[in-house]
Amino acid sequence: MPVVKAKGEAEALCAQLDAEGHVDACITSDSDAFLFGAKCVIKTFQSNSKEPFECYYMSDIEAGLGLKRKHLIAISLLVGNDYYLNGVQGIGLDTALRIAQTFSEDEILNRLREIGNGDASLLQGEIRSVDDSVPSPDGSSLKRKFSHCSFCGHPGSKRTHFKSSCEYCSSTMGEGCMKKSEGFKCSCSSCDMDRKEKEQKKQDNWRLKVLSKIALEPNFPNDAIIEMYLCNSHGYFTENDGPCISWGSPKTEMVVDFLAYHQLWEPSYIRRRMLPMLSTIFLREMAKDPLKSLLYGQYEFDSIDRLKIRYGHQFYVVKWKKSAPSLGCVSCTVPPEESDVQQDDVMEVDESINPFDESDVPTIDINNGCCFLLTDENMDLVHAAFPEEVDRFLQEKELKELKRRKTEKPETAGSRGVQLNITEFYRSAKVYETEPGEILTKKTEPGEILSSQRAETSKEKRKPSSSNLPKSVRRRLLFD
Repeated sequence: MPVVKAKGEAEALCAQLDAEGHVDACITSDSDAFLFGAKCVIKTFQSNSKEPFECYYMSDIEAGLGLKRKHLIAISLLVGNDYYLNGVQGIGLDTALRIAQTFSEDEILNRLREIGNGDASLLQGEIRSVDDSVPSPDGSSLKRKFSHCSFCGHPGSKRTHFKSSCEYCSSTMGEGCMKKSEGFKCSCSSCDMDRKEKEQKKQDNWRLKVLSKIALEPNFPNDAIIEMYLCNSHGYFTENDGPCISWGSPKTEMVVDFLAYHQLWEPSYIRRRMLPMLSTIFLREMAKDPLKSLLYGQYEFDSIDRLKIRYGHQFYVVKWKKSAPSLGCVSCTVPPEESDVQQDDVMEVDESINPFDESDVPTIDINNGCCFLLTDENMDLVHAAFPEEVDRFLQEKELKELKRRKTEKPETAGSRGVQLNITEFYRSAKVYETEPGEILTKKTEPGEILSSQRAETSKEKRKPSSSNLPKSVRRRLLFD
């Protein structure tokens, strides 16, 4: 495994490799990886759970909060970081976020330098100019105060509104204005302008208060910290050449020999543990270069067995078959109890399993005397590597679903909850004869369709009854 040595912070070099596209993400618990330029940060690993890790993207931070790399550096300077622990006294995360969102990425650090040098008058001048530019309702520089009715709250006097309703009230019965509700706010132009001016003054006072706190902080901001975060050369290689990193296939047999010698592990056990990683690398390479055909130099893609749901995430269960040149070195016995097992198209795994179980280890499937390896693979990777096989699997799955719907039996009257006749539930199990050879009743099963003889009228059904029959039999005949 190659090791790259950093000049200073390890997160800084990881972020540089991520920003330049040499790696997929930085695995670290330090949040300052984004300040060094990282694009993706992974943290908090929890195996065998619905959320196995936390993944954060810089693109999501930019889209959701409007913050870029220099914004995050400014926030860290205000609230504190690993090199400037305390930050600015009296400024928390919410305040720092509002300040950072006020300026663009190109000017945020320069404005902090100006404010830190005691040049806060620039922003105060901007605030005064904003106040001066707010026009009054009548277009003059003097602010006019309009009287409002104490009854309805609209412009005008109460005496005038008592005689006739004002233009703001919607009374059509000539009863005057309507009484204002609790918490009423007038929507006239004068009141709207007054509320805007008050809100503007409130924001300006808050901003001046925050700027005064920043101006009182000595040696703020620290330019050395800013330069360290913005530096893009954290390794022992030239900036023009960059790191000499190239990804290749792992030398698995060297790992097997090393672990078998030092850890005394069985080679078969080591290969089984490594196969899920190797299959993921194989699918990535197949998506880029379809010429690669064998996994681990021995297995070829056979088909997609089924869809598997584990911890709320879907996977394709892929079947791998031994390639023809390597079949001579493989021997496999077929247990009779496993050869006829049929599996569902979608299998949901129980999530209450032991976390120490080998859930990611590939399993062996034996079908018609052939031995296959089954691995759980990412659906997007499988589709990128073998799009035709995925389309074929989805079409077959859809056809099976259509056949299953056609073969389903329609619901009977009994299954729909229709109340049946009492005699259809309690049938006689005895046989009686009124005359030699004539059967009066017979044993039937519940829910059986009645014969044509039972469709006779009630009068005809009462004819066979005789006083010689037991009372229970006559009662059954009568109800029948």
